[in-house]
Amino acid sequence: MGTLAPEPEVTCSKKYLALGLKISGKEKSGKPRVLSLLSTLLERSVQNNESLLESSQSEDVITIFHGSRAPSLGIEQYLDRIYKYSCCSPSCFVVAHIYMERFIECTSAHLTSLNVHRLLITSVMVAAKFIDDA
Repeated sequence: MGTLAPEPEVTCSKKYLALGLKISGKEKSGKPRVLSLLSTLLERSVQNNESLLESSQSEDVITIFHGSRAPSLGIEQYLDRIYKYSCCSPSCFVVAHIYMERFIECTSAHLTSLNVHRLLITSVMVAAKFIDDA
């Protein structure tokens, strides 16, 4: 017997679209969904911050995480590689995002293409040490 309740996937996809997040079907190779969501979130944050810095023509706070040029590897591919080779749990990536947000808040820096990769690998490493180490 059919129900009138909307399917969970349809409801979730509407929420994702409202938040501006990518929607993908089955994740390839068993990749956790949190990686796709985190990469989309970081990519949007980088785009917004770079356009904000460009339009206001203000200087970003330079931190030790800033590189001289942006890496050729995209954020999603970088997250996939970290997940593949680090063997840390998906919860590490959530905690890593929290660490990144706290760092940015404390330093008044902006997340840009020059620092996102270095901040990401460092925060994942610290989160893995905190969560996954025995």
